[in-house]
Amino acid sequence: MKKNKAVITLLLTVILTGILLFTAAVGWGEDATGAAKNIKLGLDLAGGVSITYEAVGEGTPSAEDMADTIYKLQKRVETYSTEAEVYQEGTDRINIEIPGVTDANTILAELGKPGSLQFQTMDGTVVLEGTDVADAQAGSYTDEFTGTREYVVELNLTSEGTSKFATATSENIGKQIAIVYDGEVISAPTVNETIGNGQAQISGTFTFEEADQLASTIRIGGLSLELQELRSNVVGAKLGEEAIHTSLRAGFIGFLLVLIFMILAYRVMGVAAGIALTSYVGLVLGLLNGFNMTLTLPGIAGIILSIGMAVDANVIIFARIREELATGKTVRSSMKIGFQKALSAIIDGNITTLIAALVLSLKGSGSVKGFAQTLALGIVISMFTALVVTKLVLNALYALGLQDVKYYGMAKEQKQIDFLGKKKICFLLSAVVIVGGLAFMGINAGGGKGALAYSLEFQGGTSTTVEFNEDMSIEEIDSKIVPVVSEVTGDNDIQTQKVAGTTQVIIKTKELDLASREALNEKLSETFGVDKSTITAENISGAISKEVKNDAIIAVIIATICMLIYIWIRFKDVRFATSAVVALLHDVLVVLAFYAIARVSVGNTFIACMLTIVGYSINATIVIFDRIRENMAEMKRKDTLDSVVNASITQTLTRSIYTSLTTFVMVFVLYILGVASIKEFALPLMVGIVCGAYSSVCITGALWYLMKTKIVTKENA
Repeated sequence: MKKNKAVITLLLTVILTGILLFTAAVGWGEDATGAAKNIKLGLDLAGGVSITYEAVGEGTPSAEDMADTIYKLQKRVETYSTEAEVYQEGTDRINIEIPGVTDANTILAELGKPGSLQFQTMDGTVVLEGTDVADAQAGSYTDEFTGTREYVVELNLTSEGTSKFATATSENIGKQIAIVYDGEVISAPTVNETIGNGQAQISGTFTFEEADQLASTIRIGGLSLELQELRSNVVGAKLGEEAIHTSLRAGFIGFLLVLIFMILAYRVMGVAAGIALTSYVGLVLGLLNGFNMTLTLPGIAGIILSIGMAVDANVIIFARIREELATGKTVRSSMKIGFQKALSAIIDGNITTLIAALVLSLKGSGSVKGFAQTLALGIVISMFTALVVTKLVLNALYALGLQDVKYYGMAKEQKQIDFLGKKKICFLLSAVVIVGGLAFMGINAGGGKGALAYSLEFQGGTSTTVEFNEDMSIEEIDSKIVPVVSEVTGDNDIQTQKVAGTTQVIIKTKELDLASREALNEKLSETFGVDKSTITAENISGAISKEVKNDAIIAVIIATICMLIYIWIRFKDVRFATSAVVALLHDVLVVLAFYAIARVSVGNTFIACMLTIVGYSINATIVIFDRIRENMAEMKRKDTLDSVVNASITQTLTRSIYTSLTTFVMVFVLYILGVASIKEFALPLMVGIVCGAYSSVCITGALWYLMKTKIVTKENA
């Protein structure tokens, strides 16, 4: 690269990075004007609309119908935000909270009146109910004659619906069957043939938006219960402005510390990484806005993880460059070879995590889907900035005259550490921690405390609405009201939300019996002078329903299988894949043990924390496996398998320490500066980061070695 071209490249990169960061940074707050002003924030960070529906009809709805309706509504409202919450209130009410929305009437108009869909023939005969429709989605196909793309609505029917529809379509070929929603015909397709497989297609001159809206209306009309609006209001953030500001401040300080560390550790290469990482932050904030994603506390975890992976990619590259310099190659040659050798580890590590993110995004629900989308976006951008931006800046700095080896540093000869010799101690230590955690869970469950300290999102509780005599800020609510509620309930797991335009505050606590409710009402009246007759309370279900939990578990299982298959194919050895998954399970169990022993609250962020650890663990493992694969290909006669494994772990040890350290610093600053709920999230995440580093260095290589040598022994026998 010539000097003039290098100057232009460097200036353009710095200017574009500055523009990205500035337009995003000035977007926070009420007077925002930048790109980030349109980033949606979740209920925990910004509040939104709360709508309560009541089941229509005589008698109390069954638990099965309520659960089915809640799950379908959860899927429906995810079109507004992946972070929307749907939970049961009392015996026949369902509450929906949608973040980032301030107009309840708009949402009500779009949701319509759930549970009033029918398929009718032209004489008015009902041939299908909304509950006979399992799913409805917008689809498309290419017309074989015109070559144009046509949009359709694809219906999947239940087993009972399949039988009904087969009969109805066979008797009405050439006739219309109207789809009636809330008393209004929304579509009247003509039957072309008998449909007996439970899969139907509604075609017409649809745009994608029209097909999607029709599919959405059919889904909401296919609820098990018919619902009517009981009340709606705008609620404030659960965490408040302080949580947002402290999180941003912590993120900025942590990121600054990471940049300083990279420059001190890698000199000129650290400067290149700093510019690339800064451009990463600007791109993430800009694309969060562009893709209309919702940012929540779990989403911040996804960004932290992807920043860690962006740092990791740079560290892998720089380590390779220094190794080449140590062999006597020129800086230019070392840079070229370093990027080439680092490519496979970076791609394999990121793609493995990306596979997990995509599966979680497609199969997960609620916060799982939001976390996965944020993580996937971060992974793609981190790969781009590491492999493209870092390379451009590094080449430009070299062309500007920074060509001496002293500006880059050289890998020092490392004394090989016998990690395999300590494998029994490491296995024993891990077993003690995991078994100890499981024992604590059993003891706690037996003592009536619950195996884990489940929060309101998991186990539900009581929602109390109180009309205060003055309008309090969230900070005042936290400092004045929450301690009073905690004193009465004897529990610190309390969530509060303001109702916009009123002096009402919604207080969510563990489930309270009648005596506890009366005690709370008395205490609130005594302390704040509220009118006890205006206080209302209802038991509520967990915001994370059984179906959402099942979705998360299924998504994680599928993601794990997909990662296992990918690693198997890429490394051509199922033992690599198996040991990676076992180590991943090890990390999850260790962090679960920490949750059990420390009694850290298990809520929405628990799922995000576990998923973050899965992504972090697998990425660290891939880097070591990549080096083992490379060293095995270059094995000499005198080399033994154990020496190759030990050498591989030793060679990647600096990367393991540096990546873990930088990611840990980001989370540690968040823990130090964050509010209480953020501390509860950051603490187990730090444990997971340390555990991930430990397992990748001390467990995975040893597991692979044991499986490899046992199979070899059998073959030789």
